[in-house]
Amino acid sequence: MRHLITGPRVNTTSPATVALYDARPFFEKALQHGVQHGIIDTATLEAIRTDAPKGMVQIARYFGTEFLRPDLERAKDRMVNLVSLYLESSCDGDLHQAAQSLQEHSFLSRSKGGSDMLKALIAMPQTSHFGMNEHGGFRDEHIPVLAKWTLASLADYQAELAKRSQVAQITDAALWLAEQLGMDADELEEAGKDAEAVIRTALLALAAKRTEMPDWVAFEKLMATLRKKYAAAPDTIAIALPKGLPAEFKAAVDAVRQTLLSDLPKIIASALPARKLFDQTAAFMGRYFWVEDALAEVDHFERTLSKIWDKATGGHSDDSSLLTLFVSLAAGSTPKTLLTEKAAITLVRKLRKSGLHPALAQAFITAHAPDAYRDDYLLMWEEFVEDNQATLLSDMDYQLKDALALLRRECNIGA
Repeated sequence: MRHLITGPRVNTTSPATVALYDARPFFEKALQHGVQHGIIDTATLEAIRTDAPKGMVQIARYFGTEFLRPDLERAKDRMVNLVSLYLESSCDGDLHQAAQSLQEHSFLSRSKGGSDMLKALIAMPQTSHFGMNEHGGFRDEHIPVLAKWTLASLADYQAELAKRSQVAQITDAALWLAEQLGMDADELEEAGKDAEAVIRTALLALAAKRTEMPDWVAFEKLMATLRKKYAAAPDTIAIALPKGLPAEFKAAVDAVRQTLLSDLPKIIASALPARKLFDQTAAFMGRYFWVEDALAEVDHFERTLSKIWDKATGGHSDDSSLLTLFVSLAAGSTPKTLLTEKAAITLVRKLRKSGLHPALAQAFITAHAPDAYRDDYLLMWEEFVEDNQATLLSDMDYQLKDALALLRRECNIGA
């Protein structure tokens, strides 16, 4: 340690110019400044000489072994750098303040201060993706990472701190917004999405006066509403920062809000269905968030199917009404569950001209029939086609008597 105080070093960059620079560690500069200006007394210098070897051994043991000279040499470099990091950061590069810090506090406490700074940095989130960050602070498994950082410059530390601080701001802001919509940190971790995606969706949901984070069904409806409302003027959409947003989150949320405002005209102008746009288009995949609720999606799907089925069947479930519907579909006619005599004649003539296409009715049953009855309806239709297709299409039935008799027997034919 007695070699730490040295004079300024000279770098000759060319025969014509001489540039002076001081490449010593900040600790060394602060120590020399303190001695020269009477800030650091003899007792403190003696304490540093006593503590430094102890610190070197502790650091060497922590990162390797104290029994190898290379490890001890590296430990000395780490210790000096840790003290330098702490002093230069906490004193904003002011040598006078740094010298006072050395005088008023033990040398090892300044080394520990630098170590604590780096441990806190390593424990900060590196990514805004929920589910990919570690929790629980600094752990033994982080020691190899700490070993690298103990030799880093203040500039490197500050750059990494700025980056991780921004990530922390984004994730904390996303968590605050999610909490306004009924989601907690554990649910976000389980969802495993980017904080920016959570913020974009939360801003949309809050602007629409929603009280819960949307699942896919609600998100799809939200997109449909936006497309309908702003189709003619997508650039007029206004998304404000939520009321009550803490001041420390405003800059981070506003930056994400600007990306949302940039996205919205493209979303509204797109002709793609919402699912394809947000799940299969590279520009939007993972960019927005919705709660994955399979039960809700199945329920919505079934209710959608039910609406289509109910509309087509008119609420009728008897075999005659359903067969009338299926025959109409297979003929390529307007789906009906009741035919007049005249409509029945027209239907048969169309069948004789264009043919019967059982697959059309089969596809409709498969897509829209209630789950509990789908197989029964498919079987009923298959048997109907097998038994009656020949009669419906027969060229020998010139007056359509057999075909009409069949329809009266199997289907709904009114006056």
